[in-house]
Amino acid sequence: MFCPKCGSLLRPKDKGGKTVLFCTCGFTKSIEGESTEITEKVDAGKKIEVMENLETHPKIKTTCEKCGNNLAYYWTQQTRGADEPETRFFRCTKCRFTWREYS
Repeated sequence: MFCPKCGSLLRPKDKGGKTVLFCTCGFTKSIEGESTEITEKVDAGKKIEVMENLETHPKIKTTCEKCGNNLAYYWTQQTRGADEPETRFFRCTKCRFTWREYS
């Protein structure tokens, strides 16, 4: 149920031994004697698309040591001390081989 004043969701609360629905704007509604049921309608015909191996890293032109492909994803990560440079990681877009490069 929604608040008729502001449209927010009404939440249940015990008030003096009775259950009422209340809103943050101050609206209250007694639900004693009413049958209130919360339901959710699920459409069984809809298909859910699952995306696996979604790569969000940028691409760079470099040669894969394993398959010779000329395109790889890359990212950097601090793997050593803060006073050392970051380690660059690469992952081939074709065979998914991962390697690292130190500066």
